[in-house]
Amino acid sequence: MLTALLAESFPDRVTDVVDIDAGRGWMLMRDAGIRMRELEGAGLAEWGAVLPLYAEIQIGMAPRIAELLELGVSDQRLAGLADEVEALLDDDGALLLDEPEGLTSEQREDLRARMPELRGLVAQLQAAGIPETIQHDDLHDGQVFVRDGRHVIADWGDSCISHPFHTLTVTLRALAWRHGLEPGAEALSRLRDAYLEPYGTPAPVADLAYRTGTLARALAWHRHMQTREPEHWERDDAESVPYGLRLFLEAGPIGAWE
Repeated sequence: MLTALLAESFPDRVTDVVDIDAGRGWMLMRDAGIRMRELEGAGLAEWGAVLPLYAEIQIGMAPRIAELLELGVSDQRLAGLADEVEALLDDDGALLLDEPEGLTSEQREDLRARMPELRGLVAQLQAAGIPETIQHDDLHDGQVFVRDGRHVIADWGDSCISHPFHTLTVTLRALAWRHGLEPGAEALSRLRDAYLEPYGTPAPVADLAYRTGTLARALAWHRHMQTREPEHWERDDAESVPYGLRLFLEAGPIGAWE
């Protein structure tokens, strides 16, 4: 299982695994400590320490993609992103087409017209040469714990293999929302740069990945919704699909979430 592999490879950064019952899909883990969300005094500075540690996990796992795929980690590499978006645009139900909080018909046509632009963005990211790797895809202050002075990253259930910088889409907009930051705020730029430090990569590459990451997250919600019958959909979950598509159209700065 993925969590066990990560715990073995990075025992100081992932929850300790005591035992696993693979047949029943059960896992016993040690107490991870206090969630950052509930830790008194935890703020943006704390994330300046967490993000480089997380980036080093990604860098360390990049050569092990074949092993991750064998474990069943979802393959969401850049090469398939544009085709998946194009297919999604044909799914009126998933788009909540012309419904409140859904995508309008005009927005769908705008996205279709922008498919060459999207393919160009993907090509730019690929040309930057950042190896694809494990991507948590839900990294926020409810998933990071503090125990004995160290940060522990938990709940890798939404993980996939994708461009590593897609992580920033969820993380930065969650931080902007929780701390009342304007999109593109200097505090968000500092955290982005702290994350990038182990990569030695310039900020424009991460900002580009933030845009494609909004689409990748919409696709992730679409896959989640496909595991349920429509009558069992949660409205907030269903709205997350067109929400991500709209964010791509709006092309806002990092941390944009409205």
